Amino acid sequence: MLIDRESSGCEFRDARLGDRFRKLHVYELFCAAQEIGTHFLIRTCRLAGDGDHTIADEMDKVAVKGLHRIEVRDSNGDPDQAILEIRFRKIRVLPPIGKQKRYPALTLTVVHAEERGTPKNRKKIDWKLITDLPVGSRTDAIEKLEAGRWKMEVFHKILKSGCKAQESKLRTGQRLTNLISLFCILSWRVFWMAMLNRSAPDAPPILALTTTEIGVLDRLVNDKPKARRKTLSHYLIKIARLGGYLARASDPPPGNTVMWRGLSRLTDIALGAKVGGEFVGN
Repeated sequence: MLIDRESSGCEFRDARLGDRFRKLHVYELFCAAQEIGTHFLIRTCRLAGDGDHTIADEMDKVAVKGLHRIEVRDSNGDPDQAILEIRFRKIRVLPPIGKQKRYPALTLTVVHAEERGTPKNRKKIDWKLITDLPVGSRTDAIEKLEAGRWKMEVFHKILKSGCKAQESKLRTGQRLTNLISLFCILSWRVFWMAMLNRSAPDAPPILALTTTEIGVLDRLVNDKPKARRKTLSHYLIKIARLGGYLARASDPPPGNTVMWRGLSRLTDIALGAKVGGEFVGN
């Protein structure tokens, strides 16, 4: 469970429900994750610790556990490098005021990455993550940072820019919850497909696509003259081509934007093919 939460305290405000603000407690999510046996990785700004302390207060006492070099881009889009100081420690987190009797105190791990020095043409990197996953080494911490840095941001970009979750006009919390739950499934499928194309390109296509989708892609998108055997990557490239990907030899692997557009078209066409088959036969 990846969450991007740039807010203060143990709650955030959601202004999408009319003109009112709804307070949603993230602490309930912590406890819910434990109840259903899953885990979470949350990027945060501030969070109360044991007493009236924030993550920054807690992490100021922790020694640097290692360094990590990353590639970034400055405000002009030029490549740059940053050296991050890695800190991590377990902290005791208290439930929000008024809910101490309903929820227990939790022991969670905070990973803090702060850039050495001050960059010239960009904002200094200062990432704080909180998780219930084990973090016992610099390698574990870097793994969580990479997930929090890229996967979290990409997933929420699909959720916001692809599904346009923030443009919803629903006016009740329950309806909004149902809609976002559906959007999360769709967003994760797009994100998962883009990652599969890079990590498991030779897997069978049925791993991620239905037989109907595979059949539609075979009829709708012509194979390249030098097409490889029909692997998962072969069909994911076809989906990307539906979304505007040119699939030239020099092109990088398709990203989430073209995958989103292509999958959206494929879903409509596959649904039309299925409904049409039911009415007029094969």
